[in-house]
Amino acid sequence: MKETITIDGRYGEGGGQILRTALTLSALFSVPLRIHHIRGNRKRSGLRQQHLTAVQALQRITAAEVQGAAMSSPELVFQPKAIRGGHYSFHIGTAGSTALVLQTIIPVLLFAETPSQVHLTGGTHVPWSPSFHYLQAVFVPELKAMGGSVCLEIEKWGWYPKGGGSIRCAIDTTQGLCSIQRTDRGRLDRLHILSAVSNLPLSIAERQRDRALERVRHLGLQPFAEVEQASSPSQGTALFLAAEFEGSKAGFASLGRKGKRAEAVADDACDELFRFLGSGSVVDQHLADQLVLYMALAKGRSTIITEGVTEHLKTNVWVIEQFAPVAFGTNTDTGEIEVTGFGFQRSNA
Repeated sequence: MKETITIDGRYGEGGGQILRTALTLSALFSVPLRIHHIRGNRKRSGLRQQHLTAVQALQRITAAEVQGAAMSSPELVFQPKAIRGGHYSFHIGTAGSTALVLQTIIPVLLFAETPSQVHLTGGTHVPWSPSFHYLQAVFVPELKAMGGSVCLEIEKWGWYPKGGGSIRCAIDTTQGLCSIQRTDRGRLDRLHILSAVSNLPLSIAERQRDRALERVRHLGLQPFAEVEQASSPSQGTALFLAAEFEGSKAGFASLGRKGKRAEAVADDACDELFRFLGSGSVVDQHLADQLVLYMALAKGRSTIITEGVTEHLKTNVWVIEQFAPVAFGTNTDTGEIEVTGFGFQRSNA
């Protein structure tokens, strides 16, 4: 058996990303993992439901032997075996993020021997997590550019705190990933505005859309704006902006809540877009967090420029370097992140 890698869940930002990235790499490299003080820097430390679902998902996908897979558990031992593609269904049971569970399992299933179909229920548009539409509009195209093929479909939207969303994900296999260069975003070519509500008056979504159109008018574009009454077991509202540049993609979202005006929902997303435009960055922070793992697995040198090298990003990079034979270079002044990936293939494991 390969030597166990031990990770301190209190390192750096000390949140759930440490667990997710460590699980992914443990499964890919078929290396036993022991992680202690899980989410040690959070007020409610230990495994929460969405983290437990990610553990259980990879346990099934890799036939892993697991100790400590229980709610609030501060420690986990994960011993994976072979990666098995196929049909899977995972149910978070709360509004826990389906996007973060997918973030954990997609890199693993990309390197299975057969394609996979995954059905997930839980939160699709919830705080502190990329939304389904962010994954679909921003992450999936960038992953495709690196050689990873993923297709997403939403059946029901899941809002906080009830959840109940339903998504399907088709993951093709890859022989390996290629490097990526995202150092010049170029001109803003297209802007897509999606304004949605569930079980609320459609006029709320229309107000969100109208406010967003008003705020972006000075950009000189003709945005494609759509309004949707989204199927869901609960109430919710959101506005999502997908920006397509010559050399990159970025996404900005805002969620409604009781007492928050529709115009304020639109303003929050637009403000994020304008901050990004003013920064000169090429990829947004959500995308940078997701790309660094694939950059390490890819063959060749990858470089991205993001809005800022956050503590969350630096912690993620640290975890990757505990498993993979790579060394990242980060420049906190310019937001540049680079690494020479080692060209992971199934035979590397």
